Amino acid sequence: MTAEASGEAPTATRCGFVALIGAPNVGKSTLVNALVGAKVTIVSRKVQTTRALIRGIVIENNAQIILVDTPGIFLPKRRLDRAMVSTAWSGAHDADLVCVLIDAKAGIDEEAEAILTKVASVNHDKILVINKVDLVPREKLLALAQAANERMAFKKTFMIAAISGDGVDDLRQALAEMVPPGPFLYPEDQMSDAPMRHLAAEITREKIYRRLHQELPYQSTVETDKWEERKDKSVRIEQTIFVERESQRKIVLGAGGATIKSIGADSRKEIGEILGVPVHLFLFVKVRENWGDDPDRYREMGLEFPRE
Repeated sequence: MTAEASGEAPTATRCGFVALIGAPNVGKSTLVNALVGAKVTIVSRKVQTTRALIRGIVIENNAQIILVDTPGIFLPKRRLDRAMVSTAWSGAHDADLVCVLIDAKAGIDEEAEAILTKVASVNHDKILVINKVDLVPREKLLALAQAANERMAFKKTFMIAAISGDGVDDLRQALAEMVPPGPFLYPEDQMSDAPMRHLAAEITREKIYRRLHQELPYQSTVETDKWEERKDKSVRIEQTIFVERESQRKIVLGAGGATIKSIGADSRKEIGEILGVPVHLFLFVKVRENWGDDPDRYREMGLEFPRE
């Protein structure tokens, strides 16, 4: 029997955007995946892998939580760096709530200090999330939480280990209660607003980093050129990996094409698991010199092109 049929008022829905702000490698992408319960954003040991505001969507009771996984905040040196930092702060200002992530082991270091100073200007409720608590003694955690709360008025403080999921359920429940009343903005079965073509490119980019994280700079990018759904229900995907120099192209290809073959096999397997159908993936590597200065590439990644 529905609430309407029984004469009871239906439970009001809540919906809002929650921005995750933090230094590189603090665990934002891992937390998004833990909150959603599925892989929706790239996770890598290499810093600065999340370029645009890829959102994960969580349904918790009567609430829809739209997670904005912003690029890690750091001191920008190049144009791409400045674009990512600008995007991160716009994500914070546009959200309904802001989660400030701090690495329990790093504590309030120079990067965390700069973030705490700047996030004070964001006019939304803020939640402190101390991640990687499994690596630090309890006394140190309590001191860290107290020090952060003395710098800023946080509505709530959570201590979590995103990689194992400890504390994530409590955080999810609190976010559901804190987002504003309103209708759902996305279908209930949709986990991310990143189109599958984009997600497939992100998966391939992650596999490149896992295989070549010390040999390849993070400016490399992947674009999905073709996506064909075939009659036998399989999907044929063509992607191009763009690097900035010929020497990088040779690294990605590997001796006799062994490296790119391995990357392709790993990516094809994961994309297939997400789609639930067989995937035929074809990878190409091209040199695109100085793509970091091309406005069109920024637009494709959902970033504003810094003019200076």
